[in-house]
Amino acid sequence: MEASSVTRLVARAAFWDWAWWRLPVVLRCYVGAVTLTALALIGFAASQTAWSLADLMKFLLLLGCGLISVAATPRTAYVQGTLTRDFITAWVLPVAILLPPVYAMVTPIPLLVLTQWRIHKGVIFRRVFTAAAMGLAYGAASLVFHAFPASIAGPAIGTGMHAFTWALCVAACEIMGGRGHNALIVVAVKLSDPSARLVDQEFSREALQADLTEFNLGVLITVVVAVSAVLAIFAVPMWLMVRRFMMHAQLLAQSRIDTKTGLLNASTWEREAAVEIARAVRTNTPLALALVDIDHFKLVNDTYGHLVGDKALRAVTDGLRSQLRVYDVAGRFGGEEFVVLLPHAREGDALSVAERLRAHIAGLSIPVSDTDESGPQVKLTISVGVAALDGDHRQLTELLAAADAALYHAKVTGRNKTHMISSTAQVSSS
Repeated sequence: MEASSVTRLVARAAFWDWAWWRLPVVLRCYVGAVTLTALALIGFAASQTAWSLADLMKFLLLLGCGLISVAATPRTAYVQGTLTRDFITAWVLPVAILLPPVYAMVTPIPLLVLTQWRIHKGVIFRRVFTAAAMGLAYGAASLVFHAFPASIAGPAIGTGMHAFTWALCVAACEIMGGRGHNALIVVAVKLSDPSARLVDQEFSREALQADLTEFNLGVLITVVVAVSAVLAIFAVPMWLMVRRFMMHAQLLAQSRIDTKTGLLNASTWEREAAVEIARAVRTNTPLALALVDIDHFKLVNDTYGHLVGDKALRAVTDGLRSQLRVYDVAGRFGGEEFVVLLPHAREGDALSVAERLRAHIAGLSIPVSDTDESGPQVKLTISVGVAALDGDHRQLTELLAAADAALYHAKVTGRNKTHMISSTAQVSSS
């Protein structure tokens, strides 16, 4: 077979391997329609644009500042989630306002290409869809702004009342572009998962604060650049400082969470557990603690690899979340060991919770392959050691030592067991 034929076959195979093809039909059509519409409108807008060197130089300056801002963004700013605010639109808005619409439609492309290449590798079709959605929304906002009469807006910011009305028009177009872009994304999310509840996420305090900050930042950068395009250089540090300030809560949360499981890490769990135990002792309320260990976890890693081992960890984590009470405090102690604080749980209650978790995990079947659920399955069991707050165990270290002794007993007597130690009871279940 000729080399060109081989190349065509490889390209064809790669095309059919795109993750886009695995989407539900309606979602696939929606994503494709938005992307193709954006491409078609970019071509049409380009054919209608009166190109000038001054516009091109202004575009390259704004795009360069945007690329510098994106490149300087820490990787930790990008998290897996339903909706991610990355403040890229703060650089798209001035392009939409100060230049013809075609520039606003193409600006998201290099910004998101750089994000994908250097900052955070996401799913390709999602990046393409985001760029298309952003381009459509801000292209429309650009058309609207250029349609305003020169007496209230126009190509340049004036003074006095004109500066005020000009800024109001910019703000209105930012609302249009930002909300329009967001609406296109939300439709895709709902088509992907109709049960997804976006209202709480969209209108949470943090989300509204991020939206307001992104809105203000985009308008301010646009006004500054309208005065003089060179001032865009001074907008970059402001963008970075605001972005880092908005990341503070996220970075704080990441410092508390174990990245593989999403549970509290060991140090954070110990701090919260110590406070809860001291409160229980002070108020004379019951409390218990459980240590959970996955049986023969090393065998899972050695047999199927660490990726499957990570799936097993997540399965146990999901089991903890589903079987525990809302006010129980779960954490990962490292490796395959987890720890759970059970406030307001007497000995019998704690043993019931631990036994329910053990039975749930024993009933799981974890597929080795993500694409073939009928293939090999991993079966897990756990051993659980439980200790209750009593006259002998009134400190975190004492409870941990008692739970560890109970866990050891469960391990040496056959695994896949729950064992409790207290001053009044020593009970095993399996």
